[in-house]
Amino acid sequence: MAELSTDVQYIKGIGPQRAKALQKVGVTTLEDLVSYFPRSYEDRREVCTIAQLQPGQSACVRAMVAAPPTLSRIRKGLELVKFRAVDETGALDITYFNQAYRKNEFHEGQTYVFFGQAEGNLLRRQMNNPAAEPEGKGEVTGRIVPVYPLTAGVSQTLLRRAVTQGLSACSELLPDLLPDELRLAQGLCRVEYAYQNIHFPADEQALTIARRRLVFEELFLLSLALGRLRSRRTGDRVPPCQDVDLTPFLEALPFSLTAAQRRCVDEALGDMRSGRPMNRLCQGDVGSGKTMVAAACAYFMVKNGRQAALMAPTEILAEQHFQGLAPLLEPLDLRCALLTGSVKGKRRRELLEALSAGDIDLVIGTHALISQDVAYRDLGLVITDEQHRFGVQQRSALSKKGQGTHILVMSATPIPRTLALILYGDLDISVIDQLPPGRQKIDTFAVGSSYHPRLYDFLRRQIQEGRQAYIVCPLVEEGEEGPDERKAVREYAEKLQREVFPDLRVSFLHGRMKPKEKEAVMAAFAARESDILVSTTVIEVGVDVPNATVMVVENAERFGLSQLHQLRGRVGRGRHKSYCILVSDPKTEETRQRLRVMTRTNDGFQIAEEDLRLRGPGDFLGQRQHGLPALHLADLSCDARLLEEARAAAGNLLEQDPDLAAHPAIRQRVQALLEKNAGAMN
Repeated sequence: MAELSTDVQYIKGIGPQRAKALQKVGVTTLEDLVSYFPRSYEDRREVCTIAQLQPGQSACVRAMVAAPPTLSRIRKGLELVKFRAVDETGALDITYFNQAYRKNEFHEGQTYVFFGQAEGNLLRRQMNNPAAEPEGKGEVTGRIVPVYPLTAGVSQTLLRRAVTQGLSACSELLPDLLPDELRLAQGLCRVEYAYQNIHFPADEQALTIARRRLVFEELFLLSLALGRLRSRRTGDRVPPCQDVDLTPFLEALPFSLTAAQRRCVDEALGDMRSGRPMNRLCQGDVGSGKTMVAAACAYFMVKNGRQAALMAPTEILAEQHFQGLAPLLEPLDLRCALLTGSVKGKRRRELLEALSAGDIDLVIGTHALISQDVAYRDLGLVITDEQHRFGVQQRSALSKKGQGTHILVMSATPIPRTLALILYGDLDISVIDQLPPGRQKIDTFAVGSSYHPRLYDFLRRQIQEGRQAYIVCPLVEEGEEGPDERKAVREYAEKLQREVFPDLRVSFLHGRMKPKEKEAVMAAFAARESDILVSTTVIEVGVDVPNATVMVVENAERFGLSQLHQLRGRVGRGRHKSYCILVSDPKTEETRQRLRVMTRTNDGFQIAEEDLRLRGPGDFLGQRQHGLPALHLADLSCDARLLEEARAAAGNLLEQDPDLAAHPAIRQRVQALLEKNAGAMN
């Protein structure tokens, strides 16, 4: 009998040639084959008459071949097989392109069932390259048919037949990983039923039942893997922090913390008092006041006699944090210092000595904080700003500079809760879901490119009032910025300077500039040495320029909603009214709908949920999806409730059996998942 690890070529009906083709889609074993799930389905159960065919719609039709098929060679590389099929209501012209073998497949006087898109008009209907089979066969018509992801040399027919063989070979081998009591409590079907009906569903209900079982299992195993990851870390013990009176800190603030900020501070302080290392993500929209949460945590840690470090992705952001926090904390007896790559020579040596001697309580800096020669007397708290700008390794390198270090990660990228539970599965999550009073609402407009003259007039008026503006151009393609992007940004900036704003100062910024060049351009803009900054998305996370009041995004349809929201967050940081103008000539209703979402709300979490719904997790995360293990069936944009249920079930199982010793099959799968995604899961 076959095993799930059996090479597919040894499965009856497959053989070496088909196995070679299947390798192209990553299928090498019997288990790979039955786990190669369809991407969609076609309902071919209804059979209509020729007269009922609607041009542009796909349908099944039963018809008799009226005359022998003809093969004609139109030119080199183009062969046509043509014939006419009829029923009692009309005639259907059928054509196959470059499939000469079809000439001998169809016989005059015999009835076949054809499935394809009807074309032509109501007087003369036709179908090109339809799926077809003799009446009554029921392999590709008369049922719900799976549609698989393909690659060159692999056809739907090959995959459907191979999967049929695979299911037949392993019907008694599929392990039912879920304990019976869990399966029954969740109302889930058995594994054999699930696999059979995810590939060849008897009806819609069977497909729903099968998918629910397999999605639950996938999310359950993933939750177990993340839970095991978390338990490895929470198994560590550290001396618990003592209670600290935060009154002096709170009274020193020029404003009161919002209820959401207080909640996040309380959650973090609870972690640090617990005797386990904190590993917490503080997620909040642009301007929600994450830095004050970080400052409260730093104050708490220093008053417990230990040091704190705050790591920012760029020198300019590190300086911004230092300028904001030092004047607040130093009067409270917290000795603050700034350590970046620019601090050199004697100044650097003195700073490092003070740090290792414990004469600095809070150090703020860039990745210079994790340089080999940097030592701390007793580093108790590591705060990283803008999680996605730091790899897991950098965060870990900084925490290893101390013993029993607590970690607080701050992110201004709103991520839907379902995605955050997976992406940051080993982190506890705090969300700042309200903005401080007085924070500006940014008016957002979506306009066509024909508005450019009016838009430029508006920019000029804003600049005459003493304000500044950003103009963002999209990358030519996804991925690394190259010569095209550099050229596009520079040329647009030069054109604006030459033809539109000859009397204003236009600067530009792109991702291929050296870090020092980028920071110099941003620093000059912040110092009001330029009026308009033309840039690619490198300013998505950048310096705070309270004087900038207009964000113009060209070709806005080419950005995700969450990215547009991040860009919009670059303005509205001062006391002046701010605007975001999305320039786009959308070609589809979906694009118009996406841009309308931006004009309706300033709530980053609402926007992120909508972005996830419209684009799915892969596109949502873009270049930053390295933290997301590949999901075969689960769709985080619509399986949120199932994820919650699977996480709860995984938590219960780990409580009863932390090492999964009583569940060896589950343990093996979880271990394989962790090994496969080593370095990807945070």
